[in-house]
Amino acid sequence: MTLKTTKLRDAITFALVAGATAVAGTGVAFAQEDSEGSTGQSASSLDRVTVTGSRIKRADIEGALPVVVIDRAQLEASGDVSVSDYLRNTSFNSFGSFQSTSGSSGIGFSGISLRGLGTARTLVLIDGRRAPTAPMLGNSQDLNSIPMAAIERIEILSDGASAIYGSDALGGVVNIITRRDFEGAELTVGVGRPTSAGGDTEEMSFVIGSSGERGRVLAGASYSNRDVIYSRDRDYWYNPEAGLLGASIFSNNFSLSTSSAAGQRLTHPTFGTAVPGLCTNGDDSDLFYQDSARVCQFNHLATSANLTQLENTAVFARGDYQINDDWMLYFGATVSRTEGFGRFAAVPSSPWPGGAIRLRAGSPNHPGTIGGNNPNAADPYYQSLNGQDIFLFHRFAALGERDNFLENTTYNYSLGFEGRVMDTFDVDFGARYVESRATNLGTNYVVGGLAQQVIDCTTAARCYNIYDPYAGNPRGLGMTATISRDMKTTQKEVYGSAAFDLFDMSGGTAGAVLGAEFREEFYQDIYDPLSESGQIVGSAGNSAAGGRDVYAAYGEILFPIVDSFEINLAGRYERYSDYGSDFAPKISFRWQPLDNLTLRATYGEGFRAPPLNLLTQRTAFSATATSDPQTCQLLAGTPSCQTQVSTYGISNPNLGSEQSKQWGLGAVWDAGDWLNVTLDYYNIEITESIQGITLATVVGCLRGVLSICPSGLSVFPAGTVLPNESLGLGAQFDAVTGGIVNAQTGSGNIGFIETDGYDLTLRTNFDFGAAGRLRNMFNVSYVGNYAANGAASVVGTPGYPRMRGILTNTWDMGDWSVNWNISYIHGTQSAAYRQWLGLERNQARSPAQQAEWVRLQTFPDRLPSYVINDVQLNYKAPWNATITLGINNVADKIPVFDTSLGGSSYDSFLYDPWGRVPYVRYTQRF
Repeated sequence: MTLKTTKLRDAITFALVAGATAVAGTGVAFAQEDSEGSTGQSASSLDRVTVTGSRIKRADIEGALPVVVIDRAQLEASGDVSVSDYLRNTSFNSFGSFQSTSGSSGIGFSGISLRGLGTARTLVLIDGRRAPTAPMLGNSQDLNSIPMAAIERIEILSDGASAIYGSDALGGVVNIITRRDFEGAELTVGVGRPTSAGGDTEEMSFVIGSSGERGRVLAGASYSNRDVIYSRDRDYWYNPEAGLLGASIFSNNFSLSTSSAAGQRLTHPTFGTAVPGLCTNGDDSDLFYQDSARVCQFNHLATSANLTQLENTAVFARGDYQINDDWMLYFGATVSRTEGFGRFAAVPSSPWPGGAIRLRAGSPNHPGTIGGNNPNAADPYYQSLNGQDIFLFHRFAALGERDNFLENTTYNYSLGFEGRVMDTFDVDFGARYVESRATNLGTNYVVGGLAQQVIDCTTAARCYNIYDPYAGNPRGLGMTATISRDMKTTQKEVYGSAAFDLFDMSGGTAGAVLGAEFREEFYQDIYDPLSESGQIVGSAGNSAAGGRDVYAAYGEILFPIVDSFEINLAGRYERYSDYGSDFAPKISFRWQPLDNLTLRATYGEGFRAPPLNLLTQRTAFSATATSDPQTCQLLAGTPSCQTQVSTYGISNPNLGSEQSKQWGLGAVWDAGDWLNVTLDYYNIEITESIQGITLATVVGCLRGVLSICPSGLSVFPAGTVLPNESLGLGAQFDAVTGGIVNAQTGSGNIGFIETDGYDLTLRTNFDFGAAGRLRNMFNVSYVGNYAANGAASVVGTPGYPRMRGILTNTWDMGDWSVNWNISYIHGTQSAAYRQWLGLERNQARSPAQQAEWVRLQTFPDRLPSYVINDVQLNYKAPWNATITLGINNVADKIPVFDTSLGGSSYDSFLYDPWGRVPYVRYTQRF
């Protein structure tokens, strides 16, 4: 786009042309739509140049904000086939990033958690605009909906940016810049085959682009797939010889009450707690086995998948057209489809309507009923149980595993104009429509009320035999259902901004940007009627649906005080039609005391609007378990019991936004042509944190026991009939005993989170002449503190590593290049040590606690660090092709496994289970 020049644009042009090689060594994020060096245009014409985290065109090689650029070459050197896989392995993804695991309601979703603050507090942008909200969660952007082939580079702003982009940017911003300037055609195909079963990958993409005197266009299509991984296909999950089994008491066990506590279990001298007939003794290859305590256990690892299959297909197009010297039209369109498959173990009897399966006295499945289903019913022990109801913790393995299928289609369309008005204002305005539509179908789920009927077994023809569940045709008893979720998010957005010069200063021309946006948001997650009514066993959740309007106005001013010092002021106001409004200010400083040294500092405030999934959730009933003495006195006549209270989960009308304050300091040192060093410190505090408020929190706050409480809680008057959403969260108490009569729970603003740390980046560049060129980049993030509500920092405890780092090395010589990437995750304390420490502090340990204290000492105190080596060899063939051979995780390192927990106890938020993955990729350019 050719525009009439101003002093500011001329300065930008000069800086870019003069410092083209310096940019490659700094990591500054220039969101360029074109490159002067690639087009050969004169220095007097310049495309719009912005820096992620600012809307003002800049001439700075190193800005006031900590931004790291990941170019396409780095993406290709990783060997990853998806955006989520790559970003999860960056050092900025401290901890807490969700991966698409089997058994989760977020199947098909993957995100990034900057600063460990969660995916909902990390804002993902596409070309500076909000990425689609994942309908599976309703509060985060799904990286799986972004095709890898469409990406030119990724810019990570590791600083809060609500003043620029609005809600959700508390932990930072990931700005994904799509490819635009491409000439010719390119075809890429690749496959990866892990040396362990499962997780196979395939990728394919085709991109074509053309540019002319007045316009350019790029279009493409891509496909990627990563196969499902079953737990049984990894020795570190499923290893019967080592005793690593996914034990679950929800297999086939008797109990005297709805509690699965050891004191409530049956103690038959031969069978123990186990139901006779199904549970084996010692055959660890079976699904059911009996442990040393004579409890029937179910090995859910033998049948379930760990990570879902994800298949992504996308088509995309980008382009612009120069209408005249002052105006340009631009457009973009992406349609992507994600299909996911996950397999869960067969349905457990939890949560069961009423707490657990009831075996009524005298019914055929009652263990003491003579002539019933139990072949040992005449046993004196079972006969002693006659006349009382018995409870059952069961696994419906005879009905088959639960399979879940996801389809998520995302549409992202945009159209806009850039131009110049009155020879003063550089304007940008346009409109977007974004929609993600997903469906999730789950098979082999159990309808609790129908299952209870066939277990009550009033007629032999309609009887489910708990002693021999596989007998006959259990699926023909009519107790299974296919469940569904119909999910959708939409964003309809119009926007406009105007950039202009203000006045001359000693350091240059002061510039400003003013802008406004309007966004209409909609969200729905509709469960099937049986799930909504709480009748589905083996699944949880309820529907939510609703929309809102968002109005925003923002401004930014850059003051170049002197050549070496500048100040940037920014602010953004947003008004939401449902909860209220927020304002986020920010100030940043940049000082360059030496030609090769830049110092920077920032302070800002941010916010996170309450997400629509919480504001629009439908009221759901729950019989919440409690052992509260006053409630036990009310309902059971004794202060010691376990009972249930009628509780309603509601959409809290008093739910407000989260607030944050963050500040940072940084330094950038260009030590020479071969070395660049960047060091940044960050400090973030989040208040009014949005969290789920449990019954215990509601009651504890209303009784004055807890000091950190959400606002808006109330004691309901006697005789209040619930649910009553207008009352908000609270509880009704009995006037005599003080026991809980009923309550309303939900999400609320409670407590605060504090975190701080450092980011260090080292870049080197060595030219060995005929021996080639070596480039290195080392990123490490160090978390100094991460604490909530004034408690001790959790850094170094399980799931919260203190450091993450990655070292990338690239050697180029002629037509050959070699990449060697090393990623590192610091070790943490073990779960066993944390449990032992808790018992160690308890000087009045019971005999059982003392035995556990001794047992835990047999496990290591710390979990080891995690180091992964990836290598890649590239050859540029003379027929304009690139052949790539690579191996990710050369040493076949397994995830860090906490043996004290057993089962599949690795942290999927930190580690990947792919193992060693050899792959080959072929790219042909035309």
